[in-house]
Amino acid sequence: MESPKILVFSTEKISDPAIDLTGLLKKYYPSTVYTIAIPCSSAVKPKWIMHAFEKGFAGVFIAADGTDCPFSEKCTENTGNIVSHTHEFMKEKGIDPARLKMAAICSVCTDPFVKHMKSFLKFLTENKEQKN
Repeated sequence: MESPKILVFSTEKISDPAIDLTGLLKKYYPSTVYTIAIPCSSAVKPKWIMHAFEKGFAGVFIAADGTDCPFSEKCTENTGNIVSHTHEFMKEKGIDPARLKMAAICSVCTDPFVKHMKSFLKFLTENKEQKN
């Protein structure tokens, strides 16, 4: 059985360095995790997320800047609103909203990133098996 694919939107200045560091430190996370770097997590568009599901991604993870965002003090709030709106679109399309996750990942948060990816993959795998 093929492992579920996860798309991660990571931020260039905050979470992307953590993901790069995770690889440099040879910390394992699933090989079916794909990343797209963006300037700020609140720049993610719901249509991008929905497009990822249409293209076969089992889950989407937004590695948010949290309070470290260099662009906006309301970054976490704005990103949370994007996630909430997208959850509504997902429900309309019959997609489980739990397939979209968001968490703050700082520039050195390698262990939290790995933990999030492994637990998300486990959830997506179990969810996939229940539907089959």
